[in-house]
Amino acid sequence: MAIVLSLVMIADSRGDDWPAFLGPHGSGISAETGLLAEWPAAGPAVLWKKRVGEGYAAPAVLGDRLVFFHREGDEEVVECLAVKTGTTLWRHTDPTDFLDPYGYNGGPRAAPVLTTDRCVTFGAEGRLTCLDLATGKLHWQRETGREFAVPPAFFGAGATPLIDGDQVIVMVGGHPRSGVVAFDLATGKTRWQSIGFDDFPDAPLRIQRDRPPEKLASYASPAVATIHGQRHLLCFMRPGLVSLDPATGRKRFAFWFRSPLHDSVNAAQPVVTGSRIFLSAAYDTGAAMLEVAPDGGSATVVWQDELAMQNHWSTTIGRDDVLYGFSGRHEQGSDFRCVRARDGTVVWRTPARESPTPREPFYGRGSAIFADGRLIVLGERGTLALVEATPERFREISRATFPELDHPCWTAPVLADRRLFITGCRAVAGASRRDREEYHLICLDLAAE
Repeated sequence: MAIVLSLVMIADSRGDDWPAFLGPHGSGISAETGLLAEWPAAGPAVLWKKRVGEGYAAPAVLGDRLVFFHREGDEEVVECLAVKTGTTLWRHTDPTDFLDPYGYNGGPRAAPVLTTDRCVTFGAEGRLTCLDLATGKLHWQRETGREFAVPPAFFGAGATPLIDGDQVIVMVGGHPRSGVVAFDLATGKTRWQSIGFDDFPDAPLRIQRDRPPEKLASYASPAVATIHGQRHLLCFMRPGLVSLDPATGRKRFAFWFRSPLHDSVNAAQPVVTGSRIFLSAAYDTGAAMLEVAPDGGSATVVWQDELAMQNHWSTTIGRDDVLYGFSGRHEQGSDFRCVRARDGTVVWRTPARESPTPREPFYGRGSAIFADGRLIVLGERGTLALVEATPERFREISRATFPELDHPCWTAPVLADRRLFITGCRAVAGASRRDREEYHLICLDLAAE
């Protein structure tokens, strides 16, 4: 009996997987327990680290495999690694000549999505690829940018696909009505396509609706949530939020929510709490809380505030009646804050100083995930911190830095089986423009024992 109980305990001790962007539920929240309550002075132990190519895509973890999507030279690389060692198991490459029009790096922006036997990636040029998770063998591929007449995006394609049952749902951004497209997971064939700009009838006159062609896709990934017993496919697109029936693509409701500035994006995931949906964006946009009607066909504004929260590219964490998130468009002037969900009141915020010192709890912009009752925060200059998750006050429990990470660290942390995976880069002095940054993937041990 003792042996059996020991085996059961060992089997149960394995933590959650992180098979898609922002974890198993797309919320940045992990069910893992048994994590370090505070970190050693030098930070969590480094289990392994690896030099990788450029990009902003977070890794995905399922079982003993981690898939990382990055760019090396003129190739986009899908690389499968052994979780425990970082050893490469297989690689798949495709040519790319993507050039970011604003001068950011040319790597992928969207995280891989994993099932027990499939790996789906979405490249910066809109190449949708389905590989075999065990071998890396190509199952199918779609060039969505060309096939669906997608206008050039600000920073390339960057919304992570969503696997829902036997279909892959992608915010393609095509015209005339291919803003969101569902593909068959097994074959890659188009299941349905939906949404054009006219599905957002409340567009203010100040938005030039006739600017050809209007961008439809944003950088927030599609999400599925059950509200009032109905499954809603929530797509936070460039014009705003749209709810669809995930089986058919039929529109349920739309809510116009975007900046008046043309050079702007919606990039943070919608956050669902009960029958309410929280939205936030930077570029003078702010935040809104919506209440979905019982019939699922409409949503009303509970509150809307330009200053309560301005998520730039990281998603807010919703816990109970509070929201934890990064607010601000630029590093200077941005902060990590706690907002009361029911009315948008800012409860606390970290300093947002013009000239921060390393000893201050300054993060600039960053990303956060929640696990074991605490927040794990990664600031954009590589500051990794463990923060108490409470609306009472801001309290940083521990912090760590690593020589491989400097700026920008814009990719959200990934937690799987008590291992934390963080990515970012450091500047290389004297290097050519193309080689001025080195990118790294680091695996840390967060197990309490």
